Amino acid sequence: MELLDKVSVVTGGVQGIGRAIALSLARRGSDVVVLDMKDEGSAELLSEIRSFGRTSLFVKANVGILSDVEAAAKSILDSLGKVDILVNNAGITRDALLVRMEEKNWDSVMEVNLKGTFNCTRVFVREMLKRRYGRIINVSSIVGIMGNAGQSNYAASKAGVIGFAKSVAKEVASRGITVNAVAPGFIDTAMTQVLSAEAKTSFMSSIPLGRMGSPEDVANAVAFLASDSASYITGQTIHVDGGMLM
Repeated sequence: MELLDKVSVVTGGVQGIGRAIALSLARRGSDVVVLDMKDEGSAELLSEIRSFGRTSLFVKANVGILSDVEAAAKSILDSLGKVDILVNNAGITRDALLVRMEEKNWDSVMEVNLKGTFNCTRVFVREMLKRRYGRIINVSSIVGIMGNAGQSNYAASKAGVIGFAKSVAKEVASRGITVNAVAPGFIDTAMTQVLSAEAKTSFMSSIPLGRMGSPEDVANAVAFLASDSASYITGQTIHVDGGMLM
């Protein structure tokens, strides 16, 4: 129960990696707010969080719209009084080769993945600064480090999330706030399940541990960075990729 009495906000938390993160934080004692655009599946998730004896809330918001995030933050602070842990997990893909990529698909990925991380961090860090405590974890991707054909928008956004984390970490360290990132590799989620057998085989051959990661593998890394066990770690990116990128 290393996160007992903490309040966490997980963006994009209803499904996939976000859901696993929300449950992992709850198991460790944190109350959890799930912030997402989609509420399908949220009732079941909140019920599971409450089964651990924790408070849970769902707040509907588009992280790419600042006014949405500000309204969400007011609602959360009015209900729970504080936010100790922010996990910027919300993300989308709109894949295409560069010469075929439409401007709207570049913009939408940047709006959610990068601007959403900016909006949420800027809004929620204010209360953390006042209390001189906070843990901010950005979910990036190894694609943001190594690149991937057909994902120039996604790679750029996830690389930006890492640079953003490092810069903010330097700004807020003196106030007892750490800012880190995790970079998942080939994780078994709905996003990867639609890949062809050929693509999966290609990915698997590049993973020294010889298996896909699970959402829980990523969630465990996030929970560690959210805990006081990681209080002397800031501005770092932890790869959760089975050794895929060394």
